[in-house]
Amino acid sequence: MKTADYDFPLPEGAIAYNPVNRRDSSRLMVLHRDGSLEHKRFYDLPSFLNSGDLLLINNSKVLPARLTGYKPDGEKFEILLVSETSEGLWKIMTRGRYTGSVTIPGGITASISGGKTASFQKTTDVRKLLWESGSMPLPPYIKRPADETDRERYQTVYAEVEGSIAAPTAGLHFTKGLLNTIASKGVLVRSVTLHVGIGTFRPVKVPDIKDHRMDEEFFEIDASLISEIEQTKNADHRVIAVGTTTTRTIEGYLSNAATVFSGNGTIKGSTDIFIYEGYSFRAIDALITNFHLPGSTPLMLASALAGRENLLNAYRAALSDGYRFFSYGDAMLVL
Repeated sequence: MKTADYDFPLPEGAIAYNPVNRRDSSRLMVLHRDGSLEHKRFYDLPSFLNSGDLLLINNSKVLPARLTGYKPDGEKFEILLVSETSEGLWKIMTRGRYTGSVTIPGGITASISGGKTASFQKTTDVRKLLWESGSMPLPPYIKRPADETDRERYQTVYAEVEGSIAAPTAGLHFTKGLLNTIASKGVLVRSVTLHVGIGTFRPVKVPDIKDHRMDEEFFEIDASLISEIEQTKNADHRVIAVGTTTTRTIEGYLSNAATVFSGNGTIKGSTDIFIYEGYSFRAIDALITNFHLPGSTPLMLASALAGRENLLNAYRAALSDGYRFFSYGDAMLVL
C-alpha cells in the first residue's frame, strides 16, 4: 500500500480554524460499511448507540505546553514541552538548534540544549508554570495565537489526566449532557488514557506505508476494562471507540503491540502500533473520529475500519457538502 493512495485534494477553505459555538452542534457524517452515508448532527449520536454497547473515551488532558521566553540578547524564543524524561528535564520541539538559556515569564530560566531538551531547576513546578504562563498547543495549520477560548475548547469535557500535547479531537464534540443521555440508554462509558504526543501527527514520508514507524505513546488501562470488553462482545454488543488514540490504546494492548510496565490493577505501558488497512481489529467495532489530513496515520487507521475506498468517497462527499476538517472540524461515525 502506497502513501499516495491516501492523498486527496483539500482546499484551505475546508479547514476549521475555530470551534463551532456549541460542541455537540457540529455535523456528523455516518459512514456505514456498505459505503452508504447519513448526514446528522453530533447531538444525534445517541440514536446510533444501543443498550449494552461500550463507548470508550480517552481522558488524557492537554497541557498548555507552548511557552514563550527570551534569549539573553532579547530575542523571542518559543518552545513546546513534549514530555518530561526525568525530574526537571523535558523533551521539546522548537525551531533551530539553539543551546543556551531562556528566561520565561515569572523569572524562571530554562537551559536549552540543541533545541531538543529544556532543563529546569528541580525546585520549579513546571506544570504549574504551564498553567500560569503557557498557551494551548494548537496544530500548526491554525495560524493564530491560542486564546482563552482554546483553553476550554481544545480540551474534552472529560479530560482528567494531564500529559497530552494535542487534544484527542474526536472527543471535543461531547458535552456532559450528551454523555449523560448516552449513559441513560444503558451504554457503558469507559475511559482509557493515552497521552497524545508528536507520533500521532508525524507525517508519513515513506512511499510504502508499511515502512512508516510510529513513536511510542504512553497509556493506562484499568485492568477491569479488558473483561468488560470481552463481556460486551460475547453478548453481541459493540465497542465504539472515540478517536484514533483510544483505538490505538486498546488495540495496541490486545494485539501485543505494547510494552507493559505494570499490570497490577492498572495496566501501564506504551505502544507504537500503526493501524492501516488489512489490520484485524480485536476490540473496536465502530469509530467516532474527525476528518483527517491527507496521507496521515489517523486517516489510515480510519480506513482500516471503513475501507479505503469507502472512506475516501465519504471525504469527497464531505468536501462537496461543506464539512469542516481537522481538530476543530466536524465528526464521522464509522459503523
